[in-house]
Amino acid sequence: MEKTVCITGCSSGIGRETAKQFVEEEWTVYATARDVGDIADLAELGCETAELDVTNDARIQAVVERIIEETGRLDCLVNNAGYGQLGPVEDVPVRDVERQFDTNVYGPHRLIREVLPHMRERGDGTVVNVSSLAGRVAFPGGGVYCGSKAALESMTDSLRVEADRFGVDVVLVEPGPVKTGFSNRATDSADDIPRSEEYSDIYSVIDDTNAIGGDGPGAIEPGEVADWIVHAASATRPNARYPVGKVAKLGSLARVLPDSLRDTAFKLALKIAG
Repeated sequence: MEKTVCITGCSSGIGRETAKQFVEEEWTVYATARDVGDIADLAELGCETAELDVTNDARIQAVVERIIEETGRLDCLVNNAGYGQLGPVEDVPVRDVERQFDTNVYGPHRLIREVLPHMRERGDGTVVNVSSLAGRVAFPGGGVYCGSKAALESMTDSLRVEADRFGVDVVLVEPGPVKTGFSNRATDSADDIPRSEEYSDIYSVIDDTNAIGGDGPGAIEPGEVADWIVHAASATRPNARYPVGKVAKLGSLARVLPDSLRDTAFKLALKIAG
């Protein structure tokens, strides 16, 4: 019997490539997005598609119930949907912080709560949470986004031990910069907040989208991230976390540096940018 996967955030980038690769591996794929029109091409490739906003409890319940009714199983959940809110912590309004966490943290939590009982009943399954290097190393101008990814990392680390007794694997995939529209959308998010002159150097870096990803040095193709997501879902005993790309692998080492050295490096970078 074919295995079944549900993937959030399939309208572009990592989610879209992940859906394609699961189809190639002959999984039954439920590709989801807030607007199913954005994933019509995935349906043509063989995916089942569904409208899903990860901030909507009713839609989450409906999609998971549909999957169980149609296939009788859910072998893997890929929590990929998310976005980046940029801006100095002081400048970002609380409502924007709440929206960031609602999507990047509460969204995966909602999906996990809906999916885990089915996996637990079968005694098998994998939850893959797509995080980021930013979840391990925070940077100036990204405190809200980094905070949401750090929260996802901690929640996943706890869940991994909690779910292991039920035969359910829980995995983090941590890419560095990826060639998607993320950097442009993240930069747009900073345009929607009041900008303080005191942080002009930080905004200078934010406005340079190459400095935060996209087409910058070390950026990888979304297909490379998808490779590791599929690998994690297929492995008998997957790793706890998969840093993807050279930047992610090297950058994660910065976490073990003394805080003073890391802070000094960021201050120097901002001085140059300013």
